[in-house]
Amino acid sequence: MDREAFYRDPYPVYARARAAPGLTFAEELGAWLVARHADVREVLGRPDDFSSKGALQPDVIPGPRVFAELAGAPGGAPVVLSTDGPAHARYRRPLTRGLSPARVSAALPFVTSTAGDLVASFAKAGRVEWMSGYARPLPAAVIGHLLGLDPADVPGVVRAGHQAEELLFTPMPEEDQIAAAHEVAAVRRLMDAHAAGSRTDDNLAGELSRGLAPGPGEPTAGQRDEITSNLHNLMLAGHLTTTALLGTAVHHLLRDRRQWELLCARPELIPAAVEEAARYEAPVQGFRRTVTRPLELSGTQLGEGDRVFVSFGSAGRDAAVFERADEFDIAREPVRHLSFGHGLHGCPGALLAREQLRITLELLVRELPGLRLAGEDVPMTATLIHRAPEQLFLAW
Repeated sequence: MDREAFYRDPYPVYARARAAPGLTFAEELGAWLVARHADVREVLGRPDDFSSKGALQPDVIPGPRVFAELAGAPGGAPVVLSTDGPAHARYRRPLTRGLSPARVSAALPFVTSTAGDLVASFAKAGRVEWMSGYARPLPAAVIGHLLGLDPADVPGVVRAGHQAEELLFTPMPEEDQIAAAHEVAAVRRLMDAHAAGSRTDDNLAGELSRGLAPGPGEPTAGQRDEITSNLHNLMLAGHLTTTALLGTAVHHLLRDRRQWELLCARPELIPAAVEEAARYEAPVQGFRRTVTRPLELSGTQLGEGDRVFVSFGSAGRDAAVFERADEFDIAREPVRHLSFGHGLHGCPGALLAREQLRITLELLVRELPGLRLAGEDVPMTATLIHRAPEQLFLAW
């Protein structure tokens, strides 16, 4: 199977890997595939043995002109996703504070208002492309709000986030790479300026700025790089993951009409539907880890420097843990899944993502109970970074 085909539908590969003894080496990933729920949980619980450095290995290495374009802008420092030990703890602390349950709760009126405005903007049309009409704009607006960004800047920041992802995961001509890098560099400068003006603000940008450059005085150049990199990473992660969850949840609810009708009849099942959506289609399919010493995992000998791909998406379909694991069923008794990670690297924004989906489902059940798929063919994006429909046409 070529890499694009695997990215668009990895589940057959996952199923074979779960059934096989030991670990399976996935040529598409250049890594050992950690596919079973128990093994995924074990790897995530052993950060000393499985380093997060290189968690997002690029599929494409941009050319030197691209790096030259980025070199003049702040950023380029490590981020919380790909660090270990004290560095990871230092990057994560301000995120934990900025995305605490109290902070998320305080943001819910904004989420509810924005969600309502988006649905109202297309409700009379009787038709919408869900991803561009709702699933992308809502999380982008929400994370922009939590960061304290000017709403006028959010679309450009989101666009540059997609450009940054494409630079690393999508082959394209060099001139297009340079144009994308130019846009990414511009957003890094914007983030740098925003962080400088947010040091005393009670928002996520302020938490990061103070947390990574504590004490009086201006941040050093190195601290500015760290703040900018982690702000940019947070903006990207804060909307891509939730966009994916909003897309796949609605798709699976409507693909089996009985699920949607059950949810409309019993809206008290919405919290269970949120968990089932995350279990069934992990919004981020997984991350790489690097083995730090010779060890054995699931009967497979691994050496120092070996790479593994820890598949949250496969863990969610493990029949050893979930009855009828390949069925989407919002009425199932919820079982703890690993779709938002586990342990020290568990997603700090998981609660925010869950709440956005909860609010969305409550709104749709109330305002658009006649919702249905407007087309049967729903291609998925060719990436494991965020598992989402490319387009999702809905009608009512």
